[in-house]
Amino acid sequence: CVREGGVGPQGAEGPGLPGERCPEHDLELGWFCAEHRRAVCAQCAELGGCSGHRVTALAEKAAELRNKIVDQCERLQLQSAAITKHMAEVLPGKNQSALSAASWAREVVIQRLTFVRNVCENEEQRLLEKVHAEEERAHQSILTQRAHWTESLKKLAALRTYLVDMITNLDDHGLVHAEQEIFERTEAAEGILEPQESEKLNFNQKCVQSPLLHQLWASAVLSLEEVHVDEKTVSPRLALSDDKKTLMFSPKAKPYPVCPERFDHWPNALAAKAFHKGTHAWRVSVAKSCAYKLGIAYGSLQRKGAGSEARLGYNPSSWVFSRFDKEFRFSHNGHHQVLELARCPTQVGVVVDLDGGEVLFYDPIACVILHSHQEAFTESIYPVLAVADQSISLVQ
Repeated sequence: CVREGGVGPQGAEGPGLPGERCPEHDLELGWFCAEHRRAVCAQCAELGGCSGHRVTALAEKAAELRNKIVDQCERLQLQSAAITKHMAEVLPGKNQSALSAASWAREVVIQRLTFVRNVCENEEQRLLEKVHAEEERAHQSILTQRAHWTESLKKLAALRTYLVDMITNLDDHGLVHAEQEIFERTEAAEGILEPQESEKLNFNQKCVQSPLLHQLWASAVLSLEEVHVDEKTVSPRLALSDDKKTLMFSPKAKPYPVCPERFDHWPNALAAKAFHKGTHAWRVSVAKSCAYKLGIAYGSLQRKGAGSEARLGYNPSSWVFSRFDKEFRFSHNGHHQVLELARCPTQVGVVVDLDGGEVLFYDPIACVILHSHQEAFTESIYPVLAVADQSISLVQ
């Protein structure tokens, strides 16, 4: 039988505790039998019931348990610190974010409903109630999380206090005897998970989406802007009408003057005027074309080359509704969403709410929302157009 350190117990009583003696051999219980999980004397370990078993000095076993408890305390401290940080930094921010988002949602609902107040009072009330309910839900989720993590911190603190008390007040023999109880209690901490990001803590801005509101709002604001194409941006693949409202695709490149604003590969063009804030809308006639794109883009959109940086809908700087033959899509930053439309629109309206963070594509003839997209715009935007078949025109 070999104990830790490689020295057998024969001929040595071991580092036992005064007063703790073997009832059979009247020797100090200075050794620990791993198989029987109890303290034994040197005689028991060598010739008695623990002969042939693996034994270690009781002090060594106690030191091993102390190290384990210290490690567990450190883990509990780190876990407590993470939860405290979550409660101090994440939850207040989530609460403020939910309140701000709720405030923004109210403003969007009220601002848009002013256009059609007489016909949508009931819709306004319904949406405001949904905003309030969503705000309450988010707030209650945050309160529930706070209560949960507060209770978890209490459990962790109580467990840590218990472990510190064990390691401080128990002698080696008592500590060894309490091992099972100690680690049964520490198992409770393993069930307390680390805080994780949860959508339940966020305000769901989709709660204010309403087909009726979108249609009424789009109809009320559409065609508020006088938009013209900036001739300095027109691709050599396009011809611009004299009134600067119609773009015609040209298979043969035109000899336009070279300038930094011009798209030199893709058949794109920007409007002359940028929008910085507020709500803006315009319409485009697309009845003659089976291949076009229209929407909005930042002025920082790349103009040169055949890469994605200058291709509409393939970069972070452009948001476009497009048609190619019978397929309609919304594209942004290389992500393309196929749109199932009941009919091919002959006109497409674009409505952009820079303050509310939304761009909406609308069929003004059929009074149908084609697509809407939420975005926190960080720059001024320009109306953008592209055509690869026949022509498209801005409508007065």
